[in-house]
Amino acid sequence: MRPLLLPSSAGCVLRTLLRLFPTCGHRLATRPTAVPHLYSSRKMMHYQTVERGSPNTPNYRVYFKNSEGNYISPFHDIPLIAEAEQQDLPAKKAKKSEVLFNMVVEVPRWSNAKMEIATQEPLNPIMQDVKKGKLRYVANIFPHKGYIWNYGAIPQTWEDPNHTDSETKCCGDNDPIDVCDIGTQVCSIGQVIQVKVLGILAMIDEGEMDWKVIAINAEDPDAKNLNNIDDVRKNRPGHLEATVDWFRKYKVPDGKPENQFGFNAQFKDKDFAVEMIKSTHKHWRALVQKETNSGGIECKNISCSESPFKCKAEEARYVVQLAPELSSGQCVPPEVDKWHFV
Repeated sequence: MRPLLLPSSAGCVLRTLLRLFPTCGHRLATRPTAVPHLYSSRKMMHYQTVERGSPNTPNYRVYFKNSEGNYISPFHDIPLIAEAEQQDLPAKKAKKSEVLFNMVVEVPRWSNAKMEIATQEPLNPIMQDVKKGKLRYVANIFPHKGYIWNYGAIPQTWEDPNHTDSETKCCGDNDPIDVCDIGTQVCSIGQVIQVKVLGILAMIDEGEMDWKVIAINAEDPDAKNLNNIDDVRKNRPGHLEATVDWFRKYKVPDGKPENQFGFNAQFKDKDFAVEMIKSTHKHWRALVQKETNSGGIECKNISCSESPFKCKAEEARYVVQLAPELSSGQCVPPEVDKWHFV
């Protein structure tokens, strides 16, 4: 079987203002950097995002386009390894011996909305998680404000719920493997970045295996100094401890118990992390080739040549056309800003 490692194709007032500009409905996957350049953007790693529906409502979606203008799945069509993108980096930032992985940013640092790849919808857009009919926000657990890193997923990976991890004896959570970017840039929803993997944390979420890869944006000024989990411990004192504390307690304000961890909540090293990524990539290959139970996962894609779920670009475009047009959104509920002391 050939691996499917496919190359990439080369508040409320602010939101209301952005809706007035038609190009914002097809904004590039970046964030504004300053007020004077509020409506300017630049291309990042050959992918664009397209907003549909109303922000801060259950129908809001962020779809993806490649450089050819075709709609794609960020789960299945963005490559695991950033080979094509790596050619765009300056030589000093792209060492031949170093493998960079693509990361799809779902949640920007300091924000609270639990945005995630919609694994059970065609083309897997990013949407806000809904529980019991309400949009889900993570609580501010003192001293943390929202998510403390850019949080997202590594494409073309899947934590198979039918697979029991040999170390923790837990099954996968049916999602792509999660990744925390500890770089200094605050990213935007849907931004695709290249990351250096540094280590991994074995979180157990209500009995399911939920690995958390620790990585750094390869373009970050600190990336050259951080090459493994020990470097993080040495150069970012307290950061790993804060990460464990956040993952342990973030569901407590919602009435859930604290999360548990494998390996006594100790971070495993870079080599271990890469092996876990390889394993989840293998499970993803079986998923898109229909060799395993999909568990409700939507596998529609436009580029996986050996996949029975591959569709034409016109069919992918039709999926997006069925979604509601971009319109003014709602304000974030004021209780989201509340501090919790756990």
